[in-house]
Amino acid sequence: MAGYPPPGSGYPYGPGAGGAGGYGAPPPYGSSPAPSAPPYGEKPPKEGKTSSSSSAPPYYGAGGGGYGAQHPFASLVPSAFPPGTDPNVVACFQAADRDGSGMIDDKELQSALSGYNQSFSLRTVHLLMYLFTNTNVRKIGPKEFTSVFYSLQNWRAIFERFDRDRSGKIDSSELRDALLSLGYSVSPTVLDLLVSKFDKTGGKSRAIEYDNFIECCLTVKGLTEKFKEKDTAYSGSATFTYEAFMLTVLPFLIA
Repeated sequence: MAGYPPPGSGYPYGPGAGGAGGYGAPPPYGSSPAPSAPPYGEKPPKEGKTSSSSSAPPYYGAGGGGYGAQHPFASLVPSAFPPGTDPNVVACFQAADRDGSGMIDDKELQSALSGYNQSFSLRTVHLLMYLFTNTNVRKIGPKEFTSVFYSLQNWRAIFERFDRDRSGKIDSSELRDALLSLGYSVSPTVLDLLVSKFDKTGGKSRAIEYDNFIECCLTVKGLTEKFKEKDTAYSGSATFTYEAFMLTVLPFLIA
C-alpha cells in the first residue's frame, strides 16, 4: 500500500501517503510546521488556520520539557489558569474541584468531561492525565485541565471529520487517514493491531468509537514521543536501557 514504509523500517521520517511526512520527520526547508496544539489559554485555531504562537508544544503534547522530562511519579507543580481562559472552562474545573485544593483527581476529571458530552473510561482519563502532566500522580491543575479541554475539542473535530458515514465509529481506513492527518504513518500491521486493541467488540466490528479513538491516539502519540527522545538522529531506530524501556512502556499498560 502506498504511503507505508517497508517492513522493519520503523516509523517513517520521509514523505508518507499524500506527500505528508511521518510524525517526527524534519520538515523540508520552506515548508509549514506540523499542526500544533494551541498554547495554554488559547482556543484551538479553526481548520485551515494556524496558531498565532510559533512556540506551541506539539499537537497532543504536554508543555514544558516534553515527554520524559521528569520521573513518572514526580509530584505535580501547582498551576493557575492561563490568562484569557474561557470562563466556562474555569467554571467546569471549579465545579469538579469540590475540596477547593486547586487539583482534581481522575474521577473528578472524568465527571467534568462527561458534563460536555464526552464520556471516557478511567483508563482514557489516566492516559490524558499522564500525557498532559508527564507524571502518574493522577491529579491535574488548572493549566493542564485547560490544555486537555481545548485539545479534546480538536480531537473531537478530527474524529468527526473522518467518521464520514456518521456512524459514531471510524473503521480501519478512516483511522489510517486520521492518524496520517496527525502525522503518524503506521504500517498495515500496526494499524490492524490498533484496531483490534481499541475496538470495544474485541476486533469483531473492526471499528473504534470516539473514547477509544482518543485512547488510541494518546498511545501512539506518547510512545512515538518517547521513541523520538532516543532517536535523536531521526534514523528510525533507537537504543534503550532495560530501565528506560520499562519506564517508557509501563505507563501505557497500567493506565
